[in-house]
Amino acid sequence: MADGPSTGRRPLTIARVIGVLERGGAQLSALRLSAALRSEGFVTRLYAGDATDEGIALATAFGVPVETFARNAHLQWVPSTDFAEWLRSRLADADLVHAHMFGAWWAAAAAVPDGVPLVASEHNAVTWPYGDHVTQARAAAGRLAAFFTHGPAARAFAVSLGVPAGRLLEGRSIIEGFDARALPGLPCPRVTFAGRLHPEKGPDVLLEALAMLPDPPATLLLGDGPLRESLTARSRALGLADRIHLPGWVRSPGSYIAGASVHVVPSREEAWSQSAVLALGLGVPVVGSAVEGLPVTLGQGRGVLVPSEDPEKLARAIDELLHGRGVPDPGPGRIYAERFSPERIAPYYADTYRRLTHEERPTRRRAQAPE
Repeated sequence: MADGPSTGRRPLTIARVIGVLERGGAQLSALRLSAALRSEGFVTRLYAGDATDEGIALATAFGVPVETFARNAHLQWVPSTDFAEWLRSRLADADLVHAHMFGAWWAAAAAVPDGVPLVASEHNAVTWPYGDHVTQARAAAGRLAAFFTHGPAARAFAVSLGVPAGRLLEGRSIIEGFDARALPGLPCPRVTFAGRLHPEKGPDVLLEALAMLPDPPATLLLGDGPLRESLTARSRALGLADRIHLPGWVRSPGSYIAGASVHVVPSREEAWSQSAVLALGLGVPVVGSAVEGLPVTLGQGRGVLVPSEDPEKLARAIDELLHGRGVPDPGPGRIYAERFSPERIAPYYADTYRRLTHEERPTRRRAQAPE
């Protein structure tokens, strides 16, 4: 692919490796970045450890070619020598490899030739649901030229692995949809939530909070996940069946969030909320849990913070905003959100990639698996 006409740089090939390709925030971040880097003169190939049909379709929609190694292998969290061997020939001619999630950067560290810079990204806290692999992570981390960390928990994890401070970089996600307009016919007033319907995102806490309001507004839960059926049942039990709407996963949530009365991020875990930043960019008041990265996102008066897993305080904050009390000035939120446009984020990664490809020695040899 040709580079921009004014740069004079040759195109660079990025091999992007991802632990699991599904419809999630980390995956959207990687795909949006891959698409935005085209204007910077980068060609991206995507290799997935795991993938769902929906994830493959999402990559296709972004125009990113993808090859998949396995299904249901939990390669977000698990090291696999078979995955590393599968990657070896596919990474051989890359100018740089960027691997997202532990299982991806562990395998890439074993497969990438010397002379090819390897960078990693962690988008969330590392919890080891399928066994503790800290020893393997520490060994693989020594091969990394840079480590992009999204949120304080991911940064603390990288530090615990011994990644030098000079190789730690802030992970930044591209947010799209700041120009969105509300779809016609949406209820008003309305509350919105956007994310996986999963316990760590706390949609169940939101339901409990809504049930405490004297007149709960219509609420859109955008997304899909394992809690969908239980949320439907719980909304009936709480008398909210006619107030709760579950449109499913939508690629452009901005058209639902734009014009909302309140956007809620009730997470139990949250490295950095893409939906919160989208809402800020649309001028919608945001209330979120004071966990992990959300105090940074919603700090300095940009949003309203409440304790995690406290439906009563969440209900009070929502009620205040619905009645126009304590509504944050939208200006600072919009300014913050603009930092994450494609035009701002793509050069940040492009400059890092170019620096690393320039610094790495050209000598290449067969990589050895980390212990």
